[in-house]
Amino acid sequence: MRTTADRLVVRPAWWEQVAVRRREVCVPLAAVRRVTVEPDWWRALRGSRRSGVQVPGVVCVGVRAHQSGRDFVVLRPGRPVVCVELWPGAAFSLLAVSAPGVRAAEATAAALRRAAPGLDSSTPYRQPLPVPEEPQGAAPSGGSGQPNPARGPGPADDG
Repeated sequence: MRTTADRLVVRPAWWEQVAVRRREVCVPLAAVRRVTVEPDWWRALRGSRRSGVQVPGVVCVGVRAHQSGRDFVVLRPGRPVVCVELWPGAAFSLLAVSAPGVRAAEATAAALRRAAPGLDSSTPYRQPLPVPEEPQGAAPSGGSGQPNPARGPGPADDG
């Protein structure tokens, strides 16, 4: 992960480029919303694999899809991860790249924070994915559609 004058560039290793069918991922620095370091690599994984390679305990490289968009990940187990959240409208929601160690991850994150102009400083933590809305008319949990006496009268019961 490196920055140019106005871009953030993620360039995986050559064999990872073959796996993800991309030489690099470039996003404008203006699209960077928040930069955090995640010490546990698996916490950066969201959604399901759409392209790339995932070998449990070895590597996870590629695009992952979830209800809020897509993430690009280059992760190695046991290494800290630099997580770059992007503003809505960017090609990805999150870029997550493993670093060789905690110091390298913190240094990369600090450099990105200095270079990115429009950071959201409302919280220093990565934000969770939003929970999808329940469809209208969905049955309450319990599934029968009948009022639950422990909860009291349902909407159709006026008492």
